[in-house]
Amino acid sequence: MAVFETQHIVDNLRGAREEWRQAHQRLNELEGQEFPSVQALIRVTEQLKGILFPMRLGSPELRREYEDHFVGHNLGQALNTLLKQARIELRRAALVNGSNQERCAIDDQAHKAIQSFANLLPQLRRTLDLDVVAAYQGDPAARNVDEVLLCYPGLLAMIHHRIAHALNKLDLPLTARIIAELAHSQTGIDIHPGAQIDHSCFIDHGTGVVIGETAIIGKRVRIYQAVTLGAKRFNKDEKGLLLKGQPRHPIVEDDVVIYAGATILGRVTLGAGSTIGGNVWITEDVPAGCSVTQANLLRNQPLESHCQSNP
Repeated sequence: MAVFETQHIVDNLRGAREEWRQAHQRLNELEGQEFPSVQALIRVTEQLKGILFPMRLGSPELRREYEDHFVGHNLGQALNTLLKQARIELRRAALVNGSNQERCAIDDQAHKAIQSFANLLPQLRRTLDLDVVAAYQGDPAARNVDEVLLCYPGLLAMIHHRIAHALNKLDLPLTARIIAELAHSQTGIDIHPGAQIDHSCFIDHGTGVVIGETAIIGKRVRIYQAVTLGAKRFNKDEKGLLLKGQPRHPIVEDDVVIYAGATILGRVTLGAGSTIGGNVWITEDVPAGCSVTQANLLRNQPLESHCQSNP
C-alpha cells in the first residue's frame, strides 16, 4: 500500500471545518451523528415498500401464507430505525432553535410521530393502489398493474413521495427530504415532500418533472416528462433574505393533463379538466375545461379569449 503525505491535508480540512462552523454559528454542534443517516433511510424505505406491497416489492422468496408475518417483522424493524432517525432530527432541531426541551420529551415526541406515521400506512397503501390504477388506465403500453408497480418510475416516485409527505407533516422535514431525494436520484423526478398530491396521480415517463414545495395537485391528474410546477419569484424580508414556506407554486385542480415540457410558474390555478399542451409557458390562471397550446399562446391575447374548451 502506497504512503502519502496527508497530515497537512487533515490539518487544512480541520481548518476549513472550523471556519465554516465559526462563520455559521455552528460551534455547539452535537457530539456524534447529528443528522438522520442516508444509509439507514435507504434501508427503511426499501422495507416500507415491501411492507406496502409484500408480494411485489418484498422478499422474492415470500409466499402468500407468510405475508402477515413478513409485514409485522419488517414493520417493527423499520419503525425502530425510523424512530432513531426521528430522535436525531428532533434533537438537532431543538439545539438549533435554542429549545430547553428535555431529552425525554423529545424522545416521546419522536415516538408519537413514528406511531402516527405507522397508523397511516393502510391509508397510504389504498392511495397508492389508486395511483397504480391511474397509471395502468392512462398508458396504453401498460400490460397490467404489476408492470406498473415494478417498472414505472412515476409510481416509484409516488411511493417515495407519499411516505415522505406523511413524515413531513409530522415535523420530520429532513428525514422526509432524504426519502424524497432517493427517488429523485433514481428517477429524475423531483417532488418536494411538502407538495400536496391527491389520489390517482400518474406521472408518465417522468424524467425532469419538478413539483415544488407548496404545489397542490388534485385528483386524477396526469403529468408527462419535463413538466415544471415551479415558483415565479421569491419574496424577501427587510434584510433581503428569502421568505420560507410562502405559497408560490401552482394549484392543479382535478382531471388536468399537463403534456411534456410545460412550465407553470407561480401561484396560478389550472382549472379542473384543463389540458396544458407541450412546451407551453404559463404564469396566469387557466379556466376550467380549457386546452392551452403553443399555437393559442402565440396569438398574444388574454388566455381566456384564446383557450379552446375541451369537449
